[in-house]
Amino acid sequence: MHPSGAVAAGMRRLSVEPISSAAHLAFVRAQRSVSFLQTPAWGSVKTEWRSESLGWYDGCQLVGAGLVLHRPVPRLDRWTLAYLPEGPVIDWTGDIDRWLDPLAAYLKAHGAFAIRLGPPMCTDLWGAAQVKEGLADPGVRRLTDLPAAWADPVGTRVTDRLRDAGWLPQHPEDGFGVGHPQFKYEIPLAGRTEDDLLKGMNQLWRRNIKKAHKAGVEVRVGGAAGTADSLGPDLKAFHDLYVHTARRDRFTPRPLRYFETMFAALRAEDPDRITLYLAHHEGDLVAAAILVRVGAHAWYSYGASSTEKREVRGSNACQWAMIRDALAAGCDVYDLRGITPTLDADDPHVGLVQFKVGTGGQAVRYAGEWDLPLRPLIYRAFDLYMSRRGR
Repeated sequence: MHPSGAVAAGMRRLSVEPISSAAHLAFVRAQRSVSFLQTPAWGSVKTEWRSESLGWYDGCQLVGAGLVLHRPVPRLDRWTLAYLPEGPVIDWTGDIDRWLDPLAAYLKAHGAFAIRLGPPMCTDLWGAAQVKEGLADPGVRRLTDLPAAWADPVGTRVTDRLRDAGWLPQHPEDGFGVGHPQFKYEIPLAGRTEDDLLKGMNQLWRRNIKKAHKAGVEVRVGGAAGTADSLGPDLKAFHDLYVHTARRDRFTPRPLRYFETMFAALRAEDPDRITLYLAHHEGDLVAAAILVRVGAHAWYSYGASSTEKREVRGSNACQWAMIRDALAAGCDVYDLRGITPTLDADDPHVGLVQFKVGTGGQAVRYAGEWDLPLRPLIYRAFDLYMSRRGR
């Protein structure tokens, strides 16, 4: 579960300084796996924040990199929250102070009142069988009520060291914090075949995949020529279905422009970085989903489904197509992204856990997001402002 991560650095003092997007991208490409939220292109997606790429140097050698998103404080434009989502890409297995201390010094000198980061380190995982047992046991209300199948001592050491160094955890009880989720559901792919993956799924998932195939559901990749221009109509069709899904499931959808920017930025960095999948049945769009891949890690990022024709199981067909493509691309992990740690049958979030656990795989707890106040008075004012507006 460790990131292939940064180049191991010697014991000389590390320095942090800005690097070009090209140098940042070259460093990312040299790693086995890096979160797409730590690619230089992601800064172009988050247009409401200022972004910069930072590098850690051991002498003249670039040994770490991070994308920093600078969020300004309302009415205090001079100061920013420096945010490194699911990063930075450094060697988390050793003495993390020698990496984070120069980061803090650089960011404080350049106007940050606090740093928020999310170490890409696992602390615990639970297998699908365990999660299913917990869901069936009325005495078990949360994933953390179950003993972990495996605990990562490195991830645990990272969280302990952050706490000792004055970093403040930002993950609440429900697992969805102020930024990205601490609990995720992942399917390991390394060393497995399609048959292995199907056998790992529950009977309902296997039946739904077969049902979609028999019904004639066809899944294709959006954009006939794979270019941004040819993607336009397909992306609009996805967005229409996504807005329909948002109304049905009562969440606030992102505008079409956001997805246009996302595809343009990520594809400019790597044409295989982001892919749109569309499932049709007899000419009707019944489901659609977006897959993002960096190195050996693939993420299911957004999905949409029609209320009509749910019986043809377009969503299952989409997922299976993305899993197979991730496997064929040599990925180690297919990431279904966030879950809440609830196993309580009365909790409205439990349906998401039930859907994802049917794929097999495992529930994973990460270190979560942590804040380091650099200017405590401004940080307290910001925290109060955010709490008043519900974050």
